[in-house]
Amino acid sequence: MHFDIAWQEVDTVLLDMDGTLLDLAFDNHFWQKLVPETYGALHGISADEAQAVIRKEYHAVQHTLNWYCLDYWSERLGLDICAMTTAQGPQAVLRDDTVPFLDALKSSGKRRILLTNAHPHNLAVKLEHTGLASHLDLLLSTHTFGYPKEDQRLWQAVAEETGLTAQKTLFIDDSEPILDAAARFGIRYCLGVTNPDSGLAEKQYLRHSGLNDYRRLIPSLTVKE
Repeated sequence: MHFDIAWQEVDTVLLDMDGTLLDLAFDNHFWQKLVPETYGALHGISADEAQAVIRKEYHAVQHTLNWYCLDYWSERLGLDICAMTTAQGPQAVLRDDTVPFLDALKSSGKRRILLTNAHPHNLAVKLEHTGLASHLDLLLSTHTFGYPKEDQRLWQAVAEETGLTAQKTLFIDDSEPILDAAARFGIRYCLGVTNPDSGLAEKQYLRHSGLNDYRRLIPSLTVKE
């Protein structure tokens, strides 16, 4: 799907974190392998049994704030998810194209806002190990608003908090339901990341344009009017 941005009409770029600025391999390993293994060991059940239990728990709260909440999972699973996140922190890495793109946005005068569903502890750990904060102008966790990005009330709150104009905003994420929510709110440009996890095959989006390397956006971004 072809994707053209009228950059001169864009003043704000909203960016997801996991799978968008950071390699999603960290989260996929953590939630799909480490958590079930730790849970299985704690309860003395097989890997398959643990996977089945965890999958059911995840499915029950998908697209709600609890799905992203470390406190919820610590209590629900009887594991210290915050401590596990801290221990795994050094494994968090930026995508190769993240810093070049964020720096190009800065030099072009665009406001760079992180908008993540990640829990504040998760966010803090990843910022510590990636240095991502120095390349952004504002960092927002949806937990401070009480709604995830899937919820229209979140978008209303973010617009009020940041003063953004939906028609002058680009939003990048790796979740189609979240891109749908942004588009429903009126965000002009909604772009999906096709390679959020460096270890997996590229994904396709049904209703949004997709991109696998932000560096392809830089020439049109930095062209002088």
